[in-house]
Amino acid sequence: MITHIQGKLTEKNPTHVVIDCNGVGYMLNISLHTFSQIPDKEQLKLFTHLQVKEDSHTLYGFSSIAEREIFRLLISVSGIGANIARTMLSSLTPKQVREAIATSDVALIQSIKGIGAKTAQRVILDLKDKILKIYDIDEVSVTKDNTNKEEALSALEVLGFAKKQAERVVEKIVKNQPDANVETIIKEALKNL
Repeated sequence: MITHIQGKLTEKNPTHVVIDCNGVGYMLNISLHTFSQIPDKEQLKLFTHLQVKEDSHTLYGFSSIAEREIFRLLISVSGIGANIARTMLSSLTPKQVREAIATSDVALIQSIKGIGAKTAQRVILDLKDKILKIYDIDEVSVTKDNTNKEEALSALEVLGFAKKQAERVVEKIVKNQPDANVETIIKEALKNL
């Protein structure tokens, strides 16, 4: 029903924001991921999911459509409510949630507060096929290896840096920033080599 809200940001908290849209203030529950993506400027647009229950209408806000899609997939799983889905997206980025499900990483999903082994397995069982299909992920391509790391290493070698030294520096960067893209890894490595 309500797909996005755009207006003036009047209140910003780690758990919710209030957006003034033509004089009406909408409170949207958000994840920590969305909170970290919200710029400190007045105008804001968040994608929304409206949950209608007998006793309440609750709006959830997301910085990206991708995060909203993961949220909707998560709440489709029996035993995962909106609050647990929001906690999952606060603990991990949407990409990490997606990859954890695609690679059947029960331990990572179970590391989220409030999720036990059975729930983690159910999330994977219910969503793995959907995630592989929707995001067109090859099970083979989702490996624990970091392809960004490999690309950055080969680029550094081409630039004339010793392989061993480059590996040590890149390893440290990837450990501190698991989601770093190739460009970021190379830039950080160049500062340390």
